[in-house]
Amino acid sequence: EVQLEESGGDLVQPGGSLRLSCVAPGFTFRFRNMEWVRQAPGKGLEWISSIYTNSNKVYADSVKGRFTISRDDVKNILYLQMASLKPEDTAVYFCTDGDRRGPGTQVTVSS
Repeated sequence: EVQLEESGGDLVQPGGSLRLSCVAPGFTFRFRNMEWVRQAPGKGLEWISSIYTNSNKVYADSVKGRFTISRDDVKNILYLQMASLKPEDTAVYFCTDGDRRGPGTQVTVSS
């Protein structure tokens, strides 16, 4: 069974930056449409970005201009570069192909 695993979450001050990574041994990201979603405390899952097999990218309005999704096809790693972080970005972040996701990585934005 394919296991996705996110990493890179941390406590960061407002305005700061983080880069999240997603790895999945035996799973080739460039052959799948991949997404990043997040879940804030007490809330449901929120889609924030997708990268398609043709490398097109889309973003939720809440993160557009601040977050960048990317994929390293050589290393087979999915990334989410986050900048200008806000307290409302605090959440557990997951990578997913729509069918499966990892355990998530916690991002906390607080001063």
